[in-house]
This record gives sequence, C-alpha cells and structure tokens, in this order.
Amino acid sequence: MTSLTKRKLGRTDLMVTELGFGAMDTPQAAEGEETLALAVDLGINYVDTARIYQNSEFLIGQVIRTKGEANFFLASKTIDRTLDGSQYDVDRSLRFLGVDKIDLYQVDDVLPEDWDQVMAPGGSLEGLQTAKFRGLIDHIGISSHSLEIVEKAITCGEFDTVMLEYSAFYRETEQLIALANERNVGVIAMRPVGGSGRMSSLRTKILSSQGEYPITPALLLRYTLSNPGVSVAIVGARYPSRVKENVATLSSYEPLTPEEKRQCETEADLFYQPV
Repeated sequence: MTSLTKRKLGRTDLMVTELGFGAMDTPQAAEGEETLALAVDLGINYVDTARIYQNSEFLIGQVIRTKGEANFFLASKTIDRTLDGSQYDVDRSLRFLGVDKIDLYQVDDVLPEDWDQVMAPGGSLEGLQTAKFRGLIDHIGISSHSLEIVEKAITCGEFDTVMLEYSAFYRETEQLIALANERNVGVIAMRPVGGSGRMSSLRTKILSSQGEYPITPALLLRYTLSNPGVSVAIVGARYPSRVKENVATLSSYEPLTPEEKRQCETEADLFYQPV
C-alpha cells in the first residue's frame, strides 16, 4: 500500500491522510465504484460525501459491503437547517452507507442568512448534537464558502471542523486556517486544485502547450498541502487514473518553498487573463 502522510484533524482523535477523496461526482462515471475502491486500496482513509450528492452515499455503501468493513473515515453532510431534518438526514446516511456510526457529520454550505437558524434551539446544530448523543456520529463540522460564517464557526466553539475553499486560486482563507489551528479546529480544504471547471481548462492548456504550462494539478495540490494548517485536502475523482495521479504526487513530495509558492500564486492569478 502506498504510504500517505497523515495529519490530525483538529481536536478530534482522527489521523487522516492529507489527501482525501471527494465522492460528489464519482457515481456519475461507470468506473465510480472501481475509482473509490482503488482510492481506499492506495491508502486514502478519508472519504467525503453528502446527503445531496446523488447516489454518492449508496456507492460508498456498495464499496463498504464489497470490502466487508469501512476501513476509512466517513464524512457526510446535511443541507437541512432544522433539528428534525438533520436527524432524518443522519438516519438516511446510515442506511445508505450501511454503517452504525459516521465519523464526521457537517452542516453543509451555510450562508450568512442561515447562521441564526442553524445555531438556534431547534436548528441543525442541535439535531447533530442529538445524533452524537445517540451514538450515531462522532464529530460535528460545518462547511461554508462565506468567510464570515467560517470565522463564526471557528470561534463559537461548537464545531470540531470547518470545510472551506483554499487553493492557489483562492487564498482569502489563509488567515482563517491559522485561526482554526489556534482554536484546534480541523481544516478540510475543498477545491484544493481549483475545482472541476478550472481543472478542465487547465488540462486543455497543458495539452495545447505540449506539457509546458507553468502550473499543473500536481503543483496546485502541493501548494494547498504546503500549508501545515490544512488537515486534509478533498480532491474529487470519477476515474481511477485521477486517483493514481494524486496519490503518486503525494507519496513522495516536498512542500513548496516560499518562492515556489509565490510563483504558483502569480501563475494562478494570470490563469484567466488573455495572452
């Protein structure tokens, strides 16, 4: 099995591989089950999904049933903002995944206008706290694209993890990552290589430049994980080849130097500018 470095996920007791597997789009490919199984076989021990990811929890459950046990950490999410709705989602996740307990359950994609409802009595935080009391989940997290909400989540003391966007393309969360580390809150980086849209454009640019384009998916992944405050970077994959590429990158990589980071940021800033 490939050796992947592990990092502690904040105040939890989970030691997660710094490369995580994002299962949102995996079911859309015929090779989806093979892709996820390969990721686990190659040593990735953190799998990210959500109730609203179509067929994702079912696919993960299929792999668990094939392998006989969940030999990786599971993280799912609820988009519901209420106590009853979030508990219902946890119960549904358990049935689809075919497990008795989920390692991390998150309130998903929280907007500024959602915060009060999430945190109030009868909100989804209380629902997940109840699920934790029932022994159905171990840890509670939150995901958001709002800098305001991420900061509130870090400082309020109620969440074990925050899931935020961070890459060479999107560096606005660097101070929040540092703050999370100060508060011992685990940081889960989404879109660490820029997201699927940018990746499609990047691969086209690489092909058109005959492989001499100054930034690559491997470089971008190294950039994100060169920040020691990131616990795990979630990279989505539909095909086995993508998993092999990512694992190969991280099985023997060096963090970027400050100068290499600056060069990567410069190239990322120029990415969409006309030549």
